[in-house]
Amino acid sequence: MAAQDVLSQTTRLASSSALLQVLFRLVTFGLNAFTLRYLSREIIGLVNVRLTLLYSTAVFLAREAFRRACLSGSTKRNWTKTINLLWLTVPLGVFWSVFLGLVWLHLLEVPDPSVVPHYQAGVVAFGLSAIIELLGEPFWVLAQAHLFVRLKVIAESLSVVSKCVLTVILVVLYPQWGLYIFSLAQLLYVSVLVMCYVIYFVVFLGSPEATKKSFPIARMKALLPNLVEDETFVNWKEAWLTWSFFKQSFLKQILTEGERYVMTFLNVLNFGDQGVYDIVNNLGSLVARFIFLPIEESFYVFFAKVLERGKNVKDQKQDDVAMAANVLELLLKLVLLIGLTITVFGYAYSQLALDIYGGSVLSSGTGPDLLRCYSLYVLFLAINGVTECFTFALMCKEEVDRYNFVMLALSFTFLCISYFLTRWYGSVGFILANCFNMGIRIAHSIHYIYDYFKESTYRPLAGLLPSPFLVLVYIISGVITGFSEVFFCWDKGWMARLVHIGVGALSLAATVVTIFCTETKLIHFVRSQ
Repeated sequence: MAAQDVLSQTTRLASSSALLQVLFRLVTFGLNAFTLRYLSREIIGLVNVRLTLLYSTAVFLAREAFRRACLSGSTKRNWTKTINLLWLTVPLGVFWSVFLGLVWLHLLEVPDPSVVPHYQAGVVAFGLSAIIELLGEPFWVLAQAHLFVRLKVIAESLSVVSKCVLTVILVVLYPQWGLYIFSLAQLLYVSVLVMCYVIYFVVFLGSPEATKKSFPIARMKALLPNLVEDETFVNWKEAWLTWSFFKQSFLKQILTEGERYVMTFLNVLNFGDQGVYDIVNNLGSLVARFIFLPIEESFYVFFAKVLERGKNVKDQKQDDVAMAANVLELLLKLVLLIGLTITVFGYAYSQLALDIYGGSVLSSGTGPDLLRCYSLYVLFLAINGVTECFTFALMCKEEVDRYNFVMLALSFTFLCISYFLTRWYGSVGFILANCFNMGIRIAHSIHYIYDYFKESTYRPLAGLLPSPFLVLVYIISGVITGFSEVFFCWDKGWMARLVHIGVGALSLAATVVTIFCTETKLIHFVRSQ
């Protein structure tokens, strides 16, 4: 597949994923606002922090390394061996689900049954849901490698809508069920997700469309583990790369979910405060999840396909290097401007957003400070997502292994900083620790990108330098909206708040116009792709 075709399909995948994430986050936020009226903060905190951490840890440790390894390189490979390797995620998922489930049941503090009923059933259900989801992993990787955009859109949309509908029905009719509600909804979500992928491939394989695309798999039987006579069960190069990524994924999970581990294992916040933190955290990460994550996932595939892993820039096809450098520069500029916009305008509108969303439960206390700090953290997330996506797509096995040692030291440092900052600054300390963590990871990735392109004429890191005039507009907008919050948004009534919103809208419009005037290359890229 030509590099331009890969870019075109990758941007379609990223755009569709972004739209999906918008839908999911809007539905989730609406669901959280709804359940806050019916269920306690303690139940929401336990589900969104502790039980979700059990599920995400088991799934991440079982599959992340396999995804990274099996999505690298061309789609022209021995797919039988790749699929055999991917099926190993299931027994690995069973191990992690059982192991973590025992830890969650016997080593962690068990909540008061009168406040959070049916805790044991919740642990079992979320562990089981991780195993069910891993049954669809070979189908997911095959679809992602061949850029099946529509399949992902339909599967994830149906699963999320099913989960939300069931949750709403059970919350309204049987609020006393407690964790049973979220357990059943989680099991329905993963079941619908896996079934969508299975049904799609049952219909697709052997069809005229599959033949036309020269799809490498002809029958459903080929998607099950297969022993090939006189050949190894798996591709050992992929297997060793998976092992390297596994060591890295273990550390990356600690860094990604570090604050939840500290909350879960060290009890620095009660379940109610965990609930508030999680809701604010989800609200703050809205843009990160529905824009940055799809970009990272989709363009990881692009860079891995266009450039060969482990080769220096001189040994690559120069046309592909030029395209990759140009795309990387424009992606960095895109996420930088989105991150700066969130940081600048998030400061003055955090309290108003929380008050509209959850009332005084969220807008009083530490909620506004949490969201303001998260607005800054979004900028770090934006840059880290793109720089790491390029770095991980190009690192050879030895470089991945070396990076694992950096991640090990960073993981230990991050957990220590999280603990002490939380003791000193409360839940805000988690976000400050995450900013430190992301800053170190960004520095490493920038160093790798600089070294990779230094022997060429391309300088993609220029994407991290916005025009001076645009920076000035951001500073003026931040000052104006900050004063507007002080004068119009402190118990002055809804008319004053509407004035504050109007000031922000005008400042944002001025910023967007400036971006269109100063970043013409980026605007052309977004419009064309």
